[in-house]
Amino acid sequence: MTFVARHALWSDEQQEAAKRLRRVVEEQKLETIRLSFPDQHGILRGKTLVAAEALGSLESGCSITTTMLAKDTSHRTVFPVFTSGGGFGMKEMEGAADILMVPDPTTFRVLPWAPATGWLLCDIYFADGRPVPFATRQLFRGVLDQLGTRGYDFVAGLEVEFHLFKLEDARMAPEDAGQPGQPPSVSLLSQGYQYLTEQRYDLMEPALEIIRRDVMALGLPLRSVEVEFGPSQCEFTFAPRKGLAPADNMVLFRSAVKQIARRHGYHATFMCRPKLPNVFASGWHLHQSIAATGSGENIFMAKEDGEPLSVFGRYYLAGLLQHARASAVFSTPTINGYKRYRSYSLAPDRAIWGRDNRGVMIRVLGGPGDTATRLENRIGEPAANPYLYMASQILAALDGVDRKLTPPPSADTPYEAKAEFLPKSLREAVFALQEDSFFRNAFGAEFVDYYVHIKNAEIERYQAEVSDWEHREYFEMF
Repeated sequence: MTFVARHALWSDEQQEAAKRLRRVVEEQKLETIRLSFPDQHGILRGKTLVAAEALGSLESGCSITTTMLAKDTSHRTVFPVFTSGGGFGMKEMEGAADILMVPDPTTFRVLPWAPATGWLLCDIYFADGRPVPFATRQLFRGVLDQLGTRGYDFVAGLEVEFHLFKLEDARMAPEDAGQPGQPPSVSLLSQGYQYLTEQRYDLMEPALEIIRRDVMALGLPLRSVEVEFGPSQCEFTFAPRKGLAPADNMVLFRSAVKQIARRHGYHATFMCRPKLPNVFASGWHLHQSIAATGSGENIFMAKEDGEPLSVFGRYYLAGLLQHARASAVFSTPTINGYKRYRSYSLAPDRAIWGRDNRGVMIRVLGGPGDTATRLENRIGEPAANPYLYMASQILAALDGVDRKLTPPPSADTPYEAKAEFLPKSLREAVFALQEDSFFRNAFGAEFVDYYVHIKNAEIERYQAEVSDWEHREYFEMF
């Protein structure tokens, strides 16, 4: 029996998708297929196989080293993998041992920018068929299953901001290499700040059109392409989808944009606030609602006048606010992302909500009888791992539902409201996660300790560096 059959890993839908996949590979004469899984940072890692080998690996899996799960954002291995337990306390993870990537056939795409190339998203398993506990896609699937036992589906739409520059110097000299290497030199495609002006859109349109065509060819549910507030900044928005799809779409979108841009002489970055003069921070606004399984009824929709949300929706909202500080490490997982939380800006700085107010953390959209009623959480940065971001939202919100928490009044003046402030740094966010026993129970202590270890490694490297600000501030004075 194959690995998939032995451990009953595929649903009927996946079995049918695998049959279609084989036909497409043959009909389109694909030569290579990329197998990849989303790592702890939401970055795709994997291997490219020739088509025949990839088809052979569909049900048997493809090996990849466990050290992929041991890396921080510089790609440094931050666990002692050659010690007993590999730093994870697990025999299966020591010595840079292998795990198996098992493709999910329902995610199959033909890449429009890479000739004769297919792409498959994978889940990762140990040799005995157990899911690897640090795999964030499987973790999110487990949270969706919890929601499903209550008779609900998670529905999410994406608003993703990023910067798109002309690539001037890729910095490929050997002395520029490192962990990480020197960032590329870029120039602007548009001046700022001219939010949503057609003239600025037209300046960026040649580059945006290249990306738009390929994103749509991938089958992603693109709704709009917009120029954002800052120079060379844009936003792509996507129609709502259920379950795993929004998170899968996000990792594919980010990877696609960076690859397409680079092939055409551009540099795309989902870094929140690049260190370039006059640029504006980018956010990722997550629109979310809950639908009844089967009927599709929007459970957030209010049925009584005067209330923007149903009783369930208000409990859900209260849970998000209750755990906002502890969940910030999942919605804003980089050191750079916390430079976005500024008062009197288009970003939140405290755990509050409001009706159609862009200064709050959670913007409530809709009302009685509005089937599009939803919550827009404006806390996230575009570099977030979407599986952790969305999983943390559902878990925090369901805690509000279970405890019947009541949200505070709507904050009409968001930067003056009395409320708990969001973390000011990644270290503060990590502390908030460690101090909140809820997520330790909800995600499991094993995963939280693992994630905190990786984030602390990133923070320690940052604190060991002397910044330009420090040198300028103290070198001459003292």
